[in-house]
Amino acid sequence: MASNTIPGRSRTLARTTTILAAGALTLGATQAQQPAAFGPSNPFYAASTLPYQAPPFDKIHDADYQPAIEAGIAQQRDEVELIANNPAAPTFDNTIVALERSGQLLTRVNLVFSAVTGANTNDTLQKVQDDEAPKLAAAQDAIYLNTKLFARVKAVYEKRASLNLDPESLRLVEYDYQQFTKAGASLSEADKTKLKKLNEEDAKLSNDFLTKLLAAAKAGAYVTTDKAALAGLTDAQISAAELSAKDTKQAGYRIPLQNTTQQPDLAELTNRATREAIFNNSITRTERGDANDTRNLISRLAQIRAEKAHLLGFPNYAAWTLQDQMAKTPEAALKFMDDLVPAATAKAQGEGAEIQALIDQQKGGFQLKPWDWNFYSEQVRKAKYDLDENEVKPYFELDRVLQDGVFYAANQLYGLTFKERKDIPVYDPDVRVFEVFDNNGKTLALAYFDYFKRDNKQGGAWMSNFVNQSTLLGTIPVIYNVANFQKPAPGQPALISFDDVTTMFHEFGHGLHGMFADTKYPSLSGTSVPRDFVEFPSQFNEHWASNPQVFSHFAKHYKTGAPMPAELAAKIKKAATFNEGYMLTELLAAAELDMQWHSLPVTAPLQNVDDFEKAALARTHLNLETVPPRYRSSYFLHIWANGYSAGYYAYLWTEMLDDDAYQWFEDHGGLTRANGERFRRMVLSRGNTEDLDKMYSRWLGAEPDTKPMLKDRGLVGTDSK
Repeated sequence: MASNTIPGRSRTLARTTTILAAGALTLGATQAQQPAAFGPSNPFYAASTLPYQAPPFDKIHDADYQPAIEAGIAQQRDEVELIANNPAAPTFDNTIVALERSGQLLTRVNLVFSAVTGANTNDTLQKVQDDEAPKLAAAQDAIYLNTKLFARVKAVYEKRASLNLDPESLRLVEYDYQQFTKAGASLSEADKTKLKKLNEEDAKLSNDFLTKLLAAAKAGAYVTTDKAALAGLTDAQISAAELSAKDTKQAGYRIPLQNTTQQPDLAELTNRATREAIFNNSITRTERGDANDTRNLISRLAQIRAEKAHLLGFPNYAAWTLQDQMAKTPEAALKFMDDLVPAATAKAQGEGAEIQALIDQQKGGFQLKPWDWNFYSEQVRKAKYDLDENEVKPYFELDRVLQDGVFYAANQLYGLTFKERKDIPVYDPDVRVFEVFDNNGKTLALAYFDYFKRDNKQGGAWMSNFVNQSTLLGTIPVIYNVANFQKPAPGQPALISFDDVTTMFHEFGHGLHGMFADTKYPSLSGTSVPRDFVEFPSQFNEHWASNPQVFSHFAKHYKTGAPMPAELAAKIKKAATFNEGYMLTELLAAAELDMQWHSLPVTAPLQNVDDFEKAALARTHLNLETVPPRYRSSYFLHIWANGYSAGYYAYLWTEMLDDDAYQWFEDHGGLTRANGERFRRMVLSRGNTEDLDKMYSRWLGAEPDTKPMLKDRGLVGTDSK
């Protein structure tokens, strides 16, 4: 599973600040108060004239972002003040809808700024990020902690039953009231002042974490001038390593770090010392006592969040966060995870025993270590299933996977068609743009794809929007998918692993959630749903990567076009649950770490990160030496800077939903337009317009069940509950 995904990443910066707004700017009375540096020559001054209001990257310069952000903050502040001080009695239109229309300039610039700082940053943009993060946090507080504004929202909320609102409008009133109260709107003025200071510090430290992590990952790349150290890699991989060194003006060969603890090349490198060096570079990247060490920073972040939760009347940050999620409480999320631990660790220990037996058989004379796991598990896979990744990769050429796999499944399920647009400007030459047409031939969306790793790109994979859908604002979705696949040397094909194939389907699942959005209000549109639901459409879409009809359509040899031999395809299917104990355990370890950090009470002292992590893993019975967490605390991007604090369990929670959903499809005929249209109409298009538990159960016709998840993971028949 593509559990390193960062879907909806732009909400970290943009949507958290303009959570009540999206779309195109309406210039008005506030124009005179905008900073002098911002004017008609700025590309964000008005909505883009490109198709779908796509960002005009050919006209956007680094210097354009900061004045546009500050103008947007000022404009939204004035718009909100007009709403709050409206002498007319509060109504749905003059308060709730007015808020939906506010902040469109800030939304427009922040959605783009968030995208480029995530995928194509530089020192200038990082400086802007540093400067603006606390200002954006303050701008959010200026909305949610505005006493007069909240009084109007509360007045509409209290009379909502008598307003004869349609279901989506009623949901918006209830959503807004919940967001205001969750943000502290009911606090005393003194406590609001304290909360604002904590929010500002949280925003600054989160941004500092991002900066340090990016620099640490870049510095942690493995570099060698000894080609023999890379034995086991293919010629294409070695060429890519040579190119990476050249691009960074270093001699020899360079293997950059991905954001997870384990690194993909460890499965192939035969030199144990090289494997150990790369692994140690990865696991200590932010723990070296240098300028990029994040441990003191995250200790304070955890403390700030505990203080915020206490101010807001909750025992810990996790309890505050989960109140509007599907799980509702940390206890429910923890029980869900704790019930999976025995089965996961038992299977992981069995897998480790198999690997150790192989090492002993080869007279290796050493005990299995984390840097050995992927290398020897790959040998076990080959022996057990006769499956070699290097034999598989030639059948997964990236462009064919995209067009004959990802797009094909979307066509079969939903009738979508795609046309590449080379006239739409992009922020990097590797980015590709496709126009998406609905099953009736009408335009539906614009989709960008940025798949190759760069040193100035955050690790992982994610989806978000450049433009959010809203019938109120008349905007059509413009989405993007980002990943970190190894870029091939010039002239070489981009051959990827089946895990990478799954990542492509996963991120496009998020894309479908965004593109099918069909709601009036931007706050409820597309992927603007709780964290423990947002991963459901993406993880569900992963299943089509291995669906026989879809798989046979894209799994073809890059040279000959010949389909993958049936026996090789069967091996992939047979090996589908291989190493699942390891993968589930490392994921559970990360998710439990997240919940432990964010369950700290306000009375807890500042934590020593190393001691806390060791104790937390022991307490949850996930302290397996050979199975480190997918993310250590010190480089856990999701929870310290990307909106998944006390929410990383969502990947597992939604895995339960998606496996159950795919079982429904299998029980009802599989890959059919009828099934796809029903899923689109009842789930993918609805955003957050209704209670998500009820939405899911109504579509499924039952309550979600963990059995399909355990079956898919190959854990049925173990000690699982």
